[in-house]
Amino acid sequence: MAMAQQPAPDVEMASETPQSQPLSANQVRNEAGGFVWRVDDLERLRRFLVLGSEGGTYFANQQRVGQENAQALLRLIGEGRGPEAVKIIVEYSTEGRTAKQDPIILCLAICARSKHLETKRAAYAAITQVLRIPTHLFTFIDACETLSQPTTGWGRAHRKAIQKWYTGKKPRNLAVAVTKYKQRNGWSHRDVLRLCHVKPQDPAIQFVLKYVIKGFEAVREAAACAGVGQDLTAACTFLRGVEEAKTMNEEELVGAIRELGLAREHIPTNHLNSSKIWAALLEKMPMTAMVRNLGKMTNVGVLAPLSTGENKVCQMLRNEESLKDARVHPFSILLALKQYQAGQGDKGKLTWTPNQAIVTALDDAFYLAFKAVTPTNKRFLLAIDVSGSMSWANCIGTSLTPRVASAAMAMLTARTEPQYHFVGFSNTLVPLNINSTQRLDTVIRTIDQVPMGGTDCAQPMLYAIQKNLLVDVFIVYTDCETWAGPVHPSEALKRYRLESGIDAKLIVCAMTSNGFTLADPEDKGMLDMAGFDAAAPDVIKQFVLGF
Repeated sequence: MAMAQQPAPDVEMASETPQSQPLSANQVRNEAGGFVWRVDDLERLRRFLVLGSEGGTYFANQQRVGQENAQALLRLIGEGRGPEAVKIIVEYSTEGRTAKQDPIILCLAICARSKHLETKRAAYAAITQVLRIPTHLFTFIDACETLSQPTTGWGRAHRKAIQKWYTGKKPRNLAVAVTKYKQRNGWSHRDVLRLCHVKPQDPAIQFVLKYVIKGFEAVREAAACAGVGQDLTAACTFLRGVEEAKTMNEEELVGAIRELGLAREHIPTNHLNSSKIWAALLEKMPMTAMVRNLGKMTNVGVLAPLSTGENKVCQMLRNEESLKDARVHPFSILLALKQYQAGQGDKGKLTWTPNQAIVTALDDAFYLAFKAVTPTNKRFLLAIDVSGSMSWANCIGTSLTPRVASAAMAMLTARTEPQYHFVGFSNTLVPLNINSTQRLDTVIRTIDQVPMGGTDCAQPMLYAIQKNLLVDVFIVYTDCETWAGPVHPSEALKRYRLESGIDAKLIVCAMTSNGFTLADPEDKGMLDMAGFDAAAPDVIKQFVLGF
């Protein structure tokens, strides 16, 4: 296993302006007491969409971070920039750039409930693009009701947009959606249909919605019909299969899964320990469902070593196009990797013995899930903040800390660029014996061994000066809570440029959604970006090459 080396000697550099004092009137004090810049509201929106505010930060709780992010969006709307914000929301959602949809849906709901007409219209026009499954729809409706209190918020624009969500789908796809995702947050399809007063013109859509409201008995006669239109026949056949599946035996269920495309949610609980059932489900299982159920399928024997199931899963995980089409975020893969390696679920009693072939395939899938880019062939110093604040909060409400997530992000650049050097820093700096051939689990263990301390984000640049390193690009993965150093990071970069003669660039990869950055907004050679954005490699390339 790769081990951390001994800390490099601290670089002593006199500075008239330590991080505990501002460089200019434009700087603000961060939560740790150091002075940094505040990111603009549009960048804060991007951070929130990618990172959310679940878990808060070491210095600010979840509620406070969430409120500050919401206020940033409200300011954009107040400035008439709501449609611009909606465009970003749609882009991040449809391109699969975020690991969770909840921050995206909340922001869309805020825009939909605003009093700015153009913002409101843009938000409602976007719901069919952003709210792709009923779970998203229920979350959006719940958020809108909360934001509209003390009224319910079911005005004309709201009703019409929800109606379109149902009537704009193909009948069979709608039948799958309403039976697979029945309710969330206390909302059901029956509740929603009662409130939005949908009156579809399509007979097949009418049939599906009548089934939702009145049950299968009310549509049994129509379900028995055939030759009444391809769409209606397909919807009838599927819904009949869903109902009959409730009383089928194992062999009948296997046949129904293969013939009708039934999903796990359609299978009675008493059959969910059957290896035959899971093997049939795996044949056409969507990527996200497959990743989510790797532990269960291993537990029931479908993913045994050298099995057909193992081979299929490994092929799917290494299929770059399938990962892209399914909008599988790298963060989801990383979570699945850590969970699968643990051999047990977070909840319940499910356990399994990890299949190492699948562990390796998950590791490969993590890198494939990012947008592939060609290397810039520049020289990179990859600096991971390992201070205490980076190990306290969780990324997007998961068990992964910003410290661990940073290691994964840094490895992505190492896999892309031929020239790189890893360091970990707090108030001192530690060179890291990490290389691009290592698996993520090994890298994360290496990072976890680095001692914590206060935060001095100038350390990477000071280290490069002291060691006479030739660096084109510094990437600092941090929560921006720097305070411990005698020189500001931006000033340390300028000193490095002066002493090395290299017009080096600094990328600050923010791993929490607070409002701070080390990057001087007046310096075109410094970039602030949200960590774990699936488009990060392309953003970095464009900046480094000056496009």
